[in-house]
Order: sequence, then structure tokens, then C-alpha cells
Amino acid sequence: MLSSLSVRQVLLAICGGSFLLLAYGMYLQHVVGLEPCPMCIVQRYALILVGLLAGLTAATRGRIAHLGGAALLVIMGGFGAFVAARQSWLQWYPPETVSCGRDLYGMIESFPLQRAIPMIFKGGGDCSKIDWTFLGGSIANWSFLCFVGVVLLSVWLAARSLGKR
Repeated sequence: MLSSLSVRQVLLAICGGSFLLLAYGMYLQHVVGLEPCPMCIVQRYALILVGLLAGLTAATRGRIAHLGGAALLVIMGGFGAFVAARQSWLQWYPPETVSCGRDLYGMIESFPLQRAIPMIFKGGGDCSKIDWTFLGGSIANWSFLCFVGVVLLSVWLAARSLGKR
């Protein structure tokens, strides 16, 4: 089934899937009210880069461009998987004291605005806290699986691009 898809179709699927996952993360934050932790924010940035890389690579032509894009996707997907795995480990084995960040008002009251604005984008939740589950997996667990899927698809794309001459 996967072999019948073109490289461009797989890249567009990765791009679209990334932005759908980001949209769902925004829904969980702004509608459901889940506060993202700093590790969640880092995973979002990784997912944004995965989506952009996949979209830009899909827009290019040529084996070399596809190989380079796939290599960058492996790196970025691996980074996202690493952060998600670390967060999953913290959730399974939480430390006795956890401090992943301050709340918005505490940051604005305690720091000048030029220091508070970057802190806002660091998130504020507890990285070891599990607020949401689906089929027994937390957001970090599912994020890990999605990043591993991106890495595996990217390796397959690179191998397929190498096979075509």
C-alpha cells in the first residue's frame, strides 16, 4: 500500500498530519483548558518544523532534494521523539519535586517585559503530570509514537529515493 504512493504524497501526508496534530494541541489548550508544559512546547516547535520541512520537501523536485529533506526530517523527528520519550519517562517515574515553569501572571509581575515574553512561550504546566489519556497513553506517549512514525517514514523515503536513479 505504501509503495503505491509517491514521495510527494507521503511528504504531504506528513505535513498535513503534523498540522492536524498541532491544531488538536491548540484545541486541547484553548478549548479543553490543558496547560502545556515546557516539554510540550518544545514538541510543538519540533512538530512545526517537521510540517514545514515535509511541505517544503514536497514542493521540490529531484532525488537530492528529497534525500536532504528526508535526512532533516529524521533529525527533527528524532529530536521530537527524544523530548517526548523524556517526558513519558518523567510521567512514569515522577521526581519528588517538579517545577517546569511559572504561571503567566507570576512571570509578568516578577520579571521585566523583555524577559517575561520569552518565558510565556516556555509553557507553564507540570511535565510529569498526565492531564489527558487516550487508549491508556498520555499526550507525550502519543507524541512519541507520531515522531517515531515520522522518522520511519522519512527513512523509507530516503531509501526509496536512493533506489530510484
